[in-house]
Amino acid sequence: MANFIIDIPVPSMGATVSELTVVSIKTKPGDRVAKGQKIAELESDKSIFEYEAPAAGLVIALPAKPGEVLQSGALFLRLETDDASLRHLESQAGNGVSPVAVAAAPAKSVAALVWTPRATKLAQEAGLDPVTLTDIAATGPGGRVSGDDVAGYLAARKS
Repeated sequence: MANFIIDIPVPSMGATVSELTVVSIKTKPGDRVAKGQKIAELESDKSIFEYEAPAAGLVIALPAKPGEVLQSGALFLRLETDDASLRHLESQAGNGVSPVAVAAAPAKSVAALVWTPRATKLAQEAGLDPVTLTDIAATGPGGRVSGDDVAGYLAARKS
């Protein structure tokens, strides 16, 4: 079979989740991946999941970076494969890499805290600015501020 290039979009996690945060990337352009190989960790406002390669092939582009917030449907992975079942995803962009639709990620504070989307939302709803809030414990995955961290912080402030 002949190889062709496919564009894999950021997955949709349901009707209420329109964006995902990239937690980590486990591969890079030029790497060969096996179908089902874990290539990234993505996070919605409620959970973290491992993203698996949809087919065996050569990673052509993986333009996302850890910490970026990606809109569902944006380009996530460009892969050269011979898996004919994915022909419907064949790239129409030619050899260039399409830009990734990236929303503004929560800004890092002076202390370089990284916030989950849920934590950012909870802090903002409480009238706090995640950019300037530096005295909060970050116990979430990868040392990020989680929604539970914000809830604990708010409860401690009320005491």
